[in-house]
Amino acid sequence: MKVAIFSTCVVDLMFPNVGKDMVEVLERFGCETCMPMQQICCGQPTFNSGYIKETKHVMHNEVDALLGVDADYIVGPAGSCVNMLKELPFHLKGEPAYQAKAQAVADKTYEFSQFLYRVLGVENAGAELDAVATYHRSCHMTRLLGERTSPFVLLDHVKGLKMIPLPHIENCCGFGGMFSMKEPEISRQMVDEKVNDVLSTNASVLISCDPGCLMNIGGRFNRRGEKITIMHLAEVLNHNVDMSRVTYVDAKENEGVPA
Repeated sequence: MKVAIFSTCVVDLMFPNVGKDMVEVLERFGCETCMPMQQICCGQPTFNSGYIKETKHVMHNEVDALLGVDADYIVGPAGSCVNMLKELPFHLKGEPAYQAKAQAVADKTYEFSQFLYRVLGVENAGAELDAVATYHRSCHMTRLLGERTSPFVLLDHVKGLKMIPLPHIENCCGFGGMFSMKEPEISRQMVDEKVNDVLSTNASVLISCDPGCLMNIGGRFNRRGEKITIMHLAEVLNHNVDMSRVTYVDAKENEGVPA
């Protein structure tokens, strides 16, 4: 099984270790990975800022890049960015040269935890992390991509990890890409609420599947002088791995699990 890595800008520039861990986990489970070097940005920041026409050539480039390699699947480490790829058929609707190609990209694209759980059927990735943690559920991954289950199943099976439910888990952290730049005062109040909720759990680790959220929340922790370790799910699942602990979900059971 060959997997094209959708690197995303934030991981590429700010969290390269997350990309590395994601690749190592995928390869551990038998995937042959490749990195389409033509990819740059999926176009989400400028598109969400209203520059729809100007973003089209960026979308075209991303489609060409990801289809430029012979891969069975496309996997990315950010629910928000993956959702943008899923929406490309709508954004490129009516373009004869790209609509079908955009659909091909969307059909084989998965967020990292989705791919592990829903495609590979992994339940226990064999990881071990002796820590007390809480999980931030990002808006785009849950409300737009529609994935609410996969990360929790995988985290529940990490040896030594005690997960504490995050109060008001449905609340946004205030990042929202360009929103945090256009509405900094509102964004700051939102992320302060999120930081306070995280602190209330007494967790030493904050885990998420969206690097943008981790960057925003972690940055606010630093500015407030509070301590927290931020980890992407890929880093957790690549920690102290023992493949003898790996377990898989029954195929029929996996099909029936709601997103």
